[in-house]
Amino acid sequence: MNRPLIVALVAAVSVIGLSARGRGQGVKEFTVVGNDHEFSPSRIEVQKDDLVKITFTASDMPHSFNNERYRIAKRAGAGQTVTFEFRADQAGEFEFYCNLKQDDRCRNMKGRLVVR
Repeated sequence: MNRPLIVALVAAVSVIGLSARGRGQGVKEFTVVGNDHEFSPSRIEVQKDDLVKITFTASDMPHSFNNERYRIAKRAGAGQTVTFEFRADQAGEFEFYCNLKQDDRCRNMKGRLVVR
């Protein structure tokens, strides 16, 4: 095989590989705070196939961040932070919520994950 042909093939494969990797696979980082029985922000929007990184802090009391679609169940004590990642591989709108029961208002602590 001649050298120019090999260089052209390697360049073509590299471009194809970059295109496939770049498609919807950016890291989207969010800081979510649980305080006074609310999530802030209460809405997270990403693109399908994004890698989502969430830093969740419970500022006033223990809170949790749960999402059934992505099987997320994270808990942070008062003043603590947890960080987690997941691949948003399913389009749609999904609820995230606190499942702790130490206060009746916990069951109303909800947010939306929107995957476009």
